[in-house]
Amino acid sequence: MMTPVKPRVLVVDDEPGVRRALQRGLTAEGMDVVVAGDGPSALRIALTGTFDVILLDIMLPGLSGYRVLERLRGEGVRTPVLLVSAKDGEIDQADGLDLGADGYLVKPFSFVVLVAQVRAVLRRGAEEGGGRKLRLGQLEVDRGTREVRFAGVPVALSPREFAVLDTLAGRAGAVVTKDELLRAVWGDEQAATRNAVEVYVGYLRRKLDAAGADGIVRTVRGHGYLASTSEIDSALDSPPR
Repeated sequence: MMTPVKPRVLVVDDEPGVRRALQRGLTAEGMDVVVAGDGPSALRIALTGTFDVILLDIMLPGLSGYRVLERLRGEGVRTPVLLVSAKDGEIDQADGLDLGADGYLVKPFSFVVLVAQVRAVLRRGAEEGGGRKLRLGQLEVDRGTREVRFAGVPVALSPREFAVLDTLAGRAGAVVTKDELLRAVWGDEQAATRNAVEVYVGYLRRKLDAAGADGIVRTVRGHGYLASTSEIDSALDSPPR
């Protein structure tokens, strides 16, 4: 039986207290939460990681939530975004929705309502997520159900392990640095270090090796990690026609 993987949520807010409260609350609701405290960090994390929902404050240092959302949609990132703001004007809400937001919550908001909106977005994503699959040889990473299979056999991963694999598989054949993995998987968590990346890559490798998928996640000394297969290697080594 496959262990269900928790939905991943990116919480972006410049107030540390709000970030901590939302992280605690959503974690208690069975979600895997990554946090960011400014616009540039939020953009980097959202572009390098895979999330099911992004809770995005509008008033952020460095880059506003509107601009972060605009950049994400411009880069083809279709992750559902719920904008969160103290701005309650109709024009503000219309601007956010026009930029591609999937919802708008006005501060102060009810946590119960926020969770209900997040779950509604997750349900829609599950219904529409049939094509969100990555394949590396016999390894299949389903971003919709957040399940992993090798040669058709389920591989049970923790939320962090799945996030590491998903980030690497999403950039198959390219080197992903430890810092990029740190941002994509842990966000602004102060306790996270490069050592945490090494530990979770080790966990992931052991589970993949046990399933027969050894050699897919590799270390590129001095640079980072990459996910690859012999087919990808051959394609990269072949001269362009």
